Amino acid sequence: MAHKILLIDDEPLNLDLLGQELSELGYAIETARSGAEALRRFPEICPDLVLVDYQMPEMNGVEVLSAIHKSQPDLPVVIITAYGTIDRAVEAMKAGAEDFIPKPFDPEHLAVVVKKALERSRLKAEVEILAEKIGERFQLVPGKSPLMAHAIDQARKAAASKSTVLLLGESGTGKEIFARAIHNWSQRRSEPFIAINCVGLSRDLLESELFGHEKGAFTGAHQRKKGKIELADGGTVFLDEIGDISEELQTKLLRFVQEREFERLGGNQRLTVDVRIIAATNRDLEQAVAKGVFREDLYHRLNVIPIVLPPLRERREDIPQLAAHFIHHFSAETKKRFTRIATDAQEKLVAYEWPGNVRELANVIERGVVLGEGPELTLHHLPARILDIERRPPAHEVCYHEAVNTYRHELIMRALDRAHGNRAAAAKALGLHRTHLMKLIKALGITEAASPRSSS
Repeated sequence: MAHKILLIDDEPLNLDLLGQELSELGYAIETARSGAEALRRFPEICPDLVLVDYQMPEMNGVEVLSAIHKSQPDLPVVIITAYGTIDRAVEAMKAGAEDFIPKPFDPEHLAVVVKKALERSRLKAEVEILAEKIGERFQLVPGKSPLMAHAIDQARKAAASKSTVLLLGESGTGKEIFARAIHNWSQRRSEPFIAINCVGLSRDLLESELFGHEKGAFTGAHQRKKGKIELADGGTVFLDEIGDISEELQTKLLRFVQEREFERLGGNQRLTVDVRIIAATNRDLEQAVAKGVFREDLYHRLNVIPIVLPPLRERREDIPQLAAHFIHHFSAETKKRFTRIATDAQEKLVAYEWPGNVRELANVIERGVVLGEGPELTLHHLPARILDIERRPPAHEVCYHEAVNTYRHELIMRALDRAHGNRAAAAKALGLHRTHLMKLIKALGITEAASPRSSS
């Protein structure tokens, strides 16, 4: 479907010339000979782009731009202005114009400006859609627990400051969700949020990931690369699993946390960034400091505002609400029609210990939705580990191979969950070769293992 462009100019000749040129490029054209006419017809036209002449009687181009942006602030508007009137072009850009075109216009320049304006508008819309999806996926579900309410209250207060936050809690308690919430509640919400997982990479690779590198810094460094900290300038850096970084890298990180200064790997130029730091760990950093494996000065720099996230077993009253949230999310994602949880199934969810915390609950609900039909999540959809022994079929009614496969399935799923979906790490934990684990995953049909949950 062709993009619709609204042309506004009080000179018919200009409208004809612009309209003919843009029609030949495949755009659908609507015209108006005044700002008042354009605004009156605006709801019925619904343009994708507006081109408006600056110099018009009654309403000039900037006044039309301001009126349009009151109702549609994201609609791209390009101002047409007489050649040489740079001051008008600057005024238009300050008022929110996407670009400007000097008159008389050059057809090639016109084509480029229009194409780029529409492309930027499309990308902006896609980013907004993606942000909505990310926001939904990383939604902080408050629940009824006093422990969770206290943690959320601390996070909201911390968000209003520039202070460093340290999120503490078991794996799967939702540390990344909290970090994103703090970022979204802060004045940095429109700037980047960049998460860096500090586990699973070698020291050099992690240093490059954090600080970037110069060309030739190491084998394979064919060009300069900006690190994630540099890319997050103005926004928030989330350092996940901070307790797992090497002692040597701790020294470099300390300087960054203190001064917000760093050097790229292989470089000697000092770079400064303005970022908010949120760190997270499931380790006992005080114990790590006592053992001498974590720098005490770095610990104190990070531990400005500590927030403890309670494990799910300590806030069981939140499980029904969390489960309902995940059912809604995964039903929409898979286009299934699950709407509720059976009472006995909900009782089992509440009674279970949840060693994998919220991430494990999300995996269980996702599995039930993916493999089931709905509209109700029942005991049949829950994995064996969550069901009481009395609820399971009598031993004489279960095929030996079926029972073994069920146990292997659950064992592998839990190993993958604890390894955050890293199959090599899961294989090591299970005492298996990675190739053997891959064969088991394929044989048992463990498809969701390939897409681990993103929360920490």
